[in-house]
Amino acid sequence: MKDFVTPQLWAPDQLDKDISAAIDVFRRERFEESAEAYPNEFDKVIGNIENLLEQTVDLSTLSESARDVVSDASLLEALRYLAGPPISADDFKVLVEIKSKSQLKDPAVMQRIVETIRATLDKRRFPWVGENRAPTELEKQAAIMASAALMASQHIATWRRNEAKRLQEKAVKDALAAHGMKQITTPHGIRTHADGPKPGEFCGETTLGSRKADIVLTLWDNRIMPIECKVSNSFLNSVKRLNNDAAVKAKTWAKEFGDRNIVPTAVIAGVFKRANIEAAQNDGLTIIWAHRLGNLTDFVEKTRS
Repeated sequence: MKDFVTPQLWAPDQLDKDISAAIDVFRRERFEESAEAYPNEFDKVIGNIENLLEQTVDLSTLSESARDVVSDASLLEALRYLAGPPISADDFKVLVEIKSKSQLKDPAVMQRIVETIRATLDKRRFPWVGENRAPTELEKQAAIMASAALMASQHIATWRRNEAKRLQEKAVKDALAAHGMKQITTPHGIRTHADGPKPGEFCGETTLGSRKADIVLTLWDNRIMPIECKVSNSFLNSVKRLNNDAAVKAKTWAKEFGDRNIVPTAVIAGVFKRANIEAAQNDGLTIIWAHRLGNLTDFVEKTRS
């Protein structure tokens, strides 16, 4: 039986060095982040809050203005941030019982939206609503500033997650391409080994077996290497992304394709705890650090022989 080259398992001392290096990179990138990102986002969303209050006469005509508010995506989002705490988009759909945007035109749905916002309204930010009076200028400006800060902070947090993942995936693809691997169009799902890229090829996000992978490549020795790109900003977050997601996928793929036919891998960056990485390795997940992508391309190259 053919012997395959096996990925490296990182020893505790090497993991400690890489954990420290990854955190240093995380700190540097956060400090170097554009100082304009938050102020620009704040200026954008504060206008949405102001427009919402103007459209509803400081929330006094919310029922009468419901149709105009829900038909404007920016005002509808601002509406969710009036609650204390703000209501997520997914929670909002459940609370007002909608499954599609077309339902927003339904008068019964609009009424449920108004009732939901009234029931969850942050009374500290909008004290005048419960007291059935007009706001003072100070109250109104304080409510606008606080609501805009909540929206801008959430937008920046989402942008950071998406941008970090996008850049990491691009870095992996660029590294593979620079070492002679060819990127192909993403297949509409890989059900069997024959559906995947050919040896020396890779594709972007696709379904492999029953789970999605960020990148799927076929090594030169014909094994499939699904790669998950994981960026974590805290030790707690790393458990969710590495152990509860990537490592679980590794077990699933090993069961579906066979241990000898697949090399489940996670490229990680940011803040991770050693115990969690060791647990993921024990679950069959190959660990590659984003600040040392040479380890990935070195392993791919070794599979040529």
